[in-house]
Amino acid sequence: MKKTLTILAFVLGTLLVLVQFVRPEKNTSSAPSPYDIAAQYDLPSDIHAMLRTSCFDCHSNSTRYPWYAHIQPIGWWLNKHIAEAKRELNFSEFANRSPRWQLRKLDEIAEQLEKNEMPLPSYLLAHPEARLSAQQKEHLIAWTRAMKQCVTGATHDVERQRRE
Repeated sequence: MKKTLTILAFVLGTLLVLVQFVRPEKNTSSAPSPYDIAAQYDLPSDIHAMLRTSCFDCHSNSTRYPWYAHIQPIGWWLNKHIAEAKRELNFSEFANRSPRWQLRKLDEIAEQLEKNEMPLPSYLLAHPEARLSAQQKEHLIAWTRAMKQCVTGATHDVERQRRE
């Protein structure tokens, strides 16, 4: 029994060392996207700072990785989580989506802030600086409403230019 446990521990230890060499691709972009929400829309600096601190690690093309992201299988799990989050909403590609999609995402942002669903509690455990106060959440929710007006206005401008 003791010999079996020793062999099992050796095999598991060897596997743990070997998986450290299988690294996922990092979600880091060297240049800002022309479709980034800040490139296409005039974002107030405080809103941009809140989004960068509380949202961009998962919902953009530029993640700031913590030290433990270099340990596998944690790194794989984080990359899977980031890929799923970016499929749902990617601020780096926000303006590349249809105005209808943008309006729906702005509604979803406000709804998730109101329900305290974002940032995720698991993210806040490791990143307490990403925690938003009630006042910050209200400010972001008000911003989503203003952004909806901006997106709607931009859509009407494009449609008017097509007709002319």
